[in-house]
Amino acid sequence: MPTWAAAQDLPAGRVLAAVDLASVEVPPGVLPGGSLGHAALEGKQLAVALRKGQLFSDSQLVGPGLLAGSPPGAAAVPLRMADPASIQLLSPGQLVNVVMTSGNGYDQAASSQVLASAVPVLWTSAHGSRAGQWPDAGETDGLMVVAADPVQAGRLAGASTQGKLFFVLVGARPG
Repeated sequence: MPTWAAAQDLPAGRVLAAVDLASVEVPPGVLPGGSLGHAALEGKQLAVALRKGQLFSDSQLVGPGLLAGSPPGAAAVPLRMADPASIQLLSPGQLVNVVMTSGNGYDQAASSQVLASAVPVLWTSAHGSRAGQWPDAGETDGLMVVAADPVQAGRLAGASTQGKLFFVLVGARPG
């Protein structure tokens, strides 16, 4: 059965061109769910790095497929970090705790609150946004998108208007 694979090692954030795609034959039961045709791949942006020969699927691309495998009700939540340069430390797939600090430490007592724990990063501005369904790079400094359950999404939505947002890198969830 014909499908498409990476023609070479490809970095996260790459906008796919014809030269990046290789047609391969796979046995009928090996084709991954969410497989895409050539026309659906060209011009799309990779959310993750791929090795040469790895088969493409929608969950590897920036866009709605990023929530594939997330629990029902999961939402992709954009967050603007207080330190835009810190985004360079992240890659899609890493888990982070999202922390909001409020107050200024002078006339308002400073406090911190964890808004979401161990949420996976789906996309970051450090991996580029020249194409696809996300904003242009000039509008995304310090921006990341995480997958959050409905309760976390409610806490995260608009949180940057209430305080400064930071992230803490965390290990994999147990179990």
